[in-house]
Amino acid sequence: MKFTKIITLFLLATFSVVAQQKITVEEIYTGAFRAKGMDELQSMKNTNQYTVLNADRATKSQQIDLYDFATLKKVSTLIDTKNFTELADGIDSYTFSKDEKQVLIANNSNQIFRHSFTADYFLYNLSTKVLTKVLEQVQEPTFSPDGTKIAFAKENNLFIYEVNSKKTIQVTSDGKKNAIINGITDWVYEEEFAFVRAFDWSADSKKLAFIRFDESQVPEFSMNVFQKDLYPSVETFKYPKAGEKNAEVSLHIYNVSSNASKKINLGNYSDFYIARMKWTNDANVLSAQVLNRHQDNLDLIFVDGNSGAAKVVLNEKDKAYVDVTDNLTFLKDNSFIWTSEKDGFNHIYLYDKTGKLKNQVTKGNWEVTSYYGFDEKTKTIFYQSVENGSILRDVYKISLDGKKKVKLSQQVGTNSATFSPDFTYFINTYSSVTVPTTYTLNSSKDGKQAQSIVENTALLDKLKKYDLPTKEFFELTTEKGHKLNAWIIKPKDFDASKKYPVFMTQYSGPGSQEVANNWLDTNDMWFMMLSQQGYIIACVDGRGTGYKGADFKKCTQKELGKFEVEDQIDAAKVIGNYAYVDKSRIGIFGWSYGGFMSSNCLFKGADVFKMAIAVAPVTNWRFYDSIYTERYMQTPQENASGYDDNSPINHVSKLKGNFLLIHGTADDNVHVQNSMQMIEALVQANKQFDWAIYPDKNHGIYGGKTRIQLFNKMTNYIKEKL
Repeated sequence: MKFTKIITLFLLATFSVVAQQKITVEEIYTGAFRAKGMDELQSMKNTNQYTVLNADRATKSQQIDLYDFATLKKVSTLIDTKNFTELADGIDSYTFSKDEKQVLIANNSNQIFRHSFTADYFLYNLSTKVLTKVLEQVQEPTFSPDGTKIAFAKENNLFIYEVNSKKTIQVTSDGKKNAIINGITDWVYEEEFAFVRAFDWSADSKKLAFIRFDESQVPEFSMNVFQKDLYPSVETFKYPKAGEKNAEVSLHIYNVSSNASKKINLGNYSDFYIARMKWTNDANVLSAQVLNRHQDNLDLIFVDGNSGAAKVVLNEKDKAYVDVTDNLTFLKDNSFIWTSEKDGFNHIYLYDKTGKLKNQVTKGNWEVTSYYGFDEKTKTIFYQSVENGSILRDVYKISLDGKKKVKLSQQVGTNSATFSPDFTYFINTYSSVTVPTTYTLNSSKDGKQAQSIVENTALLDKLKKYDLPTKEFFELTTEKGHKLNAWIIKPKDFDASKKYPVFMTQYSGPGSQEVANNWLDTNDMWFMMLSQQGYIIACVDGRGTGYKGADFKKCTQKELGKFEVEDQIDAAKVIGNYAYVDKSRIGIFGWSYGGFMSSNCLFKGADVFKMAIAVAPVTNWRFYDSIYTERYMQTPQENASGYDDNSPINHVSKLKGNFLLIHGTADDNVHVQNSMQMIEALVQANKQFDWAIYPDKNHGIYGGKTRIQLFNKMTNYIKEKL
């Protein structure tokens, strides 16, 4: 009997080893678990069709294919790279002219910063099938609405290429590296206001508005670039740190026929940002969103394109900060749709063309998370929201008067939509923690699915052999009574009578979200791998994170890192008291803002956390850029204690546990200076710790086998120290 039992146990153990194949870092970071998608999906404007960039591995070619929204059938291949030797390197991206008879194709792209790049551009005429190389290593080429011209930027100046004459007209000539930029944003605008193209065509193609950046007085930051050269080179660029001088911005309108530019007097502003700029449907009215340096006052300004006269049509104020909106949409009569969190939650508003409020379209203690568009024919707005829970996303439609609201998404999880030009259909992108991304065609009338487009059943089948545990969502309540969204991953063979180590992960930055019901990303697969090795993984979104209203998000104002750290420490205490957790073995991990947090948690929560890993962390808010830091902290001159009390570099003496600090030397965002000064502070505090520096790697620390080496290093550190 005893012998039989031993054999049975042995067989069960053997079976479980066979049943659960182990995930490896190499698999994760070579794309073994990547879900299929629809690359470069674009909805056409003039026909009820959409395009997708497809690839043919057999011929090593790419195609821009055109599909019908109603049937999903392929209508035609607009261009195939195998027919054009000039496109041997492939298609990086593409844009259509307004009449959709011409395509601009990007090729040979070279990254500059997070969003910016230069590329070669080819003009393809869909009627004649003629492909012409028109531009070399330029930025942001943009068709005029009539399709006869292409505006673009090169080496800090603006130009216009005339399609028919093939002539190039120079719009500005004062552009100079690290001094003057025309029509392209500077580093800090690109990173924190998330746009690169700072020029726009008027509706009649007669005027080009642009922002000019004078960054000559902005302090410079330099990075060594090592590569394999005998002597390193130095990359120097303008980077305004908190409290330092920003670029001086000005708004200009260029008249194509007179070849002359006019500077616009926006009003009596001293230190300000032009956070957005776009022409309205009226060819003579330009809009600009102007923020003061504190970012607690936003003016929407309308500019007369002829006289240059500017007037404020809408003003928003906030005791913390005003978020810039990308959802400004002008209707045919130049009334406009706007999103704002002025009632405490982000909602949709309708204003007339003079800026008078007509009505608030959506209301409730929930947030609108994406605005998809407006159907003029039926006077219907389409949007995404978290109405059914802050970790979920659903697609809705609602009448302009705020009535007839219909939920269009059918499944619980994360839904987003790409609508057909006539709004009769939408492609719904759906995923949840148990369902990889799927694409379906749905009716905009009632949301019902017409047919499936892309499924990831093959990925689900592949994952069966790994027998992954599930990510469990719950609400964690701290001893102080704060209710926080959380998830936990337990080992598949979880035994409640055992004691497990816990590895916590978080980001925690203002308005962010890590606890969301969507499909697993690469980090999630790493956490699944760790769970296979006997760790419980947990994630908690503390105060300051997003999608639960302005008060929850903005309570961290002027004290970044205070309440967020408090919540992670308090959450770790709650988790540590679970019967199946070994409270002496709790670790925490984070990248960027999350690295700032994990450092602070280990130092300030020395009796709670045994170890921490911080990747590319801000260690002192005085080192970070002006727009981001001052939005939440004001300037160091105004709020010295807010900066210093919550910067981990000032708390190194409290370190008790194991600390791994990681940074890339070419991080243009969070400079390696943060880690270098932290290292020196730790050394002078006589603290033992571990660190890894990645030469010539930016904020993402990737390229070649970098991610594999990095995540193996972190895995080994966790196994050794936790």
